[in-house]
Amino acid sequence: MTTYETLLIEKTDGCAVVTLNRPAKRNAMNPGLHRDMTAALEELRNDEAAKAVVITGAGDVFCAGMDLKEFFVELKDKPAEYEAVWKMAVEWRGRTLRYYPKPVIAMVNGYCFGGAFSIVEGCDLAFAAEDAVFGLSEINFKLFPGGCVSKSLANLLRPRDALYYGMTGDKFDGVEAARIGFINKAFPKDKLVEETMNIARKIAAKDVHALRATKDGYRFSLEMSWEAAMNYSMAKELELVQRQSDAWRKEGIQDFLEGKYKPGLETHPG
Repeated sequence: MTTYETLLIEKTDGCAVVTLNRPAKRNAMNPGLHRDMTAALEELRNDEAAKAVVITGAGDVFCAGMDLKEFFVELKDKPAEYEAVWKMAVEWRGRTLRYYPKPVIAMVNGYCFGGAFSIVEGCDLAFAAEDAVFGLSEINFKLFPGGCVSKSLANLLRPRDALYYGMTGDKFDGVEAARIGFINKAFPKDKLVEETMNIARKIAAKDVHALRATKDGYRFSLEMSWEAAMNYSMAKELELVQRQSDAWRKEGIQDFLEGKYKPGLETHPG
């Protein structure tokens, strides 16, 4: 792997853990981090040692949002550079994570503010420490949840929850984040890494082509009519047959019929 200034990347058991590594700045996203994440996700895209990707933060912080000084102040008089970085920041948190060919999991180990909400929402799954602190602080400095954050709130949260936290700037913890559906589940802090990585390894052990089809089938169906979704699903099934050499039928179903395993209780051993 390439060495990145603002990221640490470790690969183990089929999982790549990408750690936002600006602890002195609470892992806030500056232009360099956006460039690094864009490059790292592209590098991991075709890395066979990374069947699932976990995103977390260094130290006791997940991500404090945008680096206000480097992003909003230092680029204020550089409109072309500001727009280029803004597009990159929106792209990797929104489109890239959402349509990434591999499962992506957010592991929120501490503070998660502002623009970090879009990292969490863009991931397929998200888990947090029970005492992690979430907040949309933009309203407190006369801004609003801009960029892709407003869209992230609309995608995941009920209107009452999104508007309450967006308009008050109130903080909430991992337990509340799970209750309102922003994350899947909250764990005690000392169990967060263990529990999240157990889930990541379980997913990484599944068939990579089936995982990609699962993501694509869900993500793209959201944007389609019923008829279009049914046609897309049939096309994805035929694509899966080709990618797997029909393994889901010849091995997955056939081995079940021969009593070799129980798909409702266990993963195919092949």
